Amino acid sequence: MNNGCGGSEAAAPPLEWKFSQVFGERTAGEEVQEVDIISAIEFDGTGDHLATGDRGGRVVLFERTDTRDNGGHRRDLEMMDYSISRHPEFRYKTEFQSHEPEFDYLKSLEIEEKINKIRWCQSANGAVYLLSTNDKTIKLWKVQEKKVKKVCDLNVFPEKVAGNGSIGSSSISTISKPCVPNGGCRERPFGCSSNEFSFPPGGVSSLRLPVVVACQETSLVAGCRRIYAHAHDYHINSISNNSDGETFISADDLRINLWNLEISNQSFNIVDVKPANMEDLTEVITSAEFHPTHCNVLAYSSSKGSIRLIDMRQSALCDTHSKLFEEQEAPGARSFFTEIIASISDIKFSKDGRHILSRDYMTLKLWDINMDSGPVATFQVHEYLRPKLCDLYENDSIFDKFECCLSGDGRRVATGSYSNLFRVFGSSEGSTEATTLEASKNPVRRQVQTPSRATRSLGSLSGVVRRVKGADNSGVDANGNAYDFSMKLLHLAWHPSENSIACAASNSLYMYYA
Repeated sequence: MNNGCGGSEAAAPPLEWKFSQVFGERTAGEEVQEVDIISAIEFDGTGDHLATGDRGGRVVLFERTDTRDNGGHRRDLEMMDYSISRHPEFRYKTEFQSHEPEFDYLKSLEIEEKINKIRWCQSANGAVYLLSTNDKTIKLWKVQEKKVKKVCDLNVFPEKVAGNGSIGSSSISTISKPCVPNGGCRERPFGCSSNEFSFPPGGVSSLRLPVVVACQETSLVAGCRRIYAHAHDYHINSISNNSDGETFISADDLRINLWNLEISNQSFNIVDVKPANMEDLTEVITSAEFHPTHCNVLAYSSSKGSIRLIDMRQSALCDTHSKLFEEQEAPGARSFFTEIIASISDIKFSKDGRHILSRDYMTLKLWDINMDSGPVATFQVHEYLRPKLCDLYENDSIFDKFECCLSGDGRRVATGSYSNLFRVFGSSEGSTEATTLEASKNPVRRQVQTPSRATRSLGSLSGVVRRVKGADNSGVDANGNAYDFSMKLLHLAWHPSENSIACAASNSLYMYYA
């Protein structure tokens, strides 16, 4: 199976993760500003660019440097069978202010500038395009390099006017005089008063103009090309590009809209779960994503722990789903927290579109889109928290929305946890890989010991055996330190073609490779 989730392939050995880079590392005791906390991370399709968004409405771009140092584009090097031994390295490229705080006067509602999601679009003519959104407004940005043009001094001297023609003889001295903006001169020649200018005797033999010279230097310019606004009554939680390169979707709690990238004043509502009476509302949309190759298929998750697959060819308004993925609740296991922790915070398609990865509060689940009877694998992220759900409810941590990601080959999945920890699991059949890493320069410093085998089975449902991996019941880390629920690693992204992970710990961006 292409993504490594089938039983025909042997389980890959566990990866040994190493620290690569950190951007924005804070010193001990340094107070982090709220606006600097990273709220979105996304690699582009090639893996050569990385974008982050923060709560201050800024988007920061990074570009890969190690492939350039090796003398060519990565794809060219692969075709030449060139061995790239160096790990991925990125450098800061540019940043721009994507969103500003706003106020909705009709609803008396403050709209914060925080970037909720970033998605890369197809590049064209050497420029990169990306979508960014806050709670209400989506923007399309174009970032490109432009040659810097400088305005030289007045071409008083003949050597400064190459290409502009020669300067004829003049009765005005060519001695440089202190000038002021707009061509004025502090010395008033020939009896010039403050409000008039008199030409010298005999007139001016040549017109002296500034020279604009294009330098070899380049600067990155970010420009907003489209603004997609006024289409969502509730907070936008997802945007996703279509594989057709022309459309994208945006989702809020109750609706999913379909947009054309070229048309910013019109969108089509394709999913609407709002009931006629809001008192009848039982679930909301939490995440939505297009299928990576089928432009007519998309999936969205709900607060009840279900995932719906819809086909836009069936009807204009996709009220009915093609497939429903949900796990059957164990008899007698229901409690006050059951529905809260079942809410799915993020879903991702595998690269080949065969599987869907979902993250709820306690677990990661891997679903086969051809089998809707239940997940093919379940990964316990932080089972030790189950006895502490009351405390987590009191401090609202139980509502934290963790993201998830898959490796490019589909053999591994990853998600974040508390104390700036993140976990990597092997998703291949038979794999027992369950690694815990810390977002720091020493990722294995606080490694949690996990059992080498599945701790328990979810049993057989419709003849399918589930796997539960990485169950960890410890309330402290390997050093005996209590977990810090204020330090949460919510956002991370996996490089599309290499074993490299970028994750956000507060205002710092950490990168690891294996």
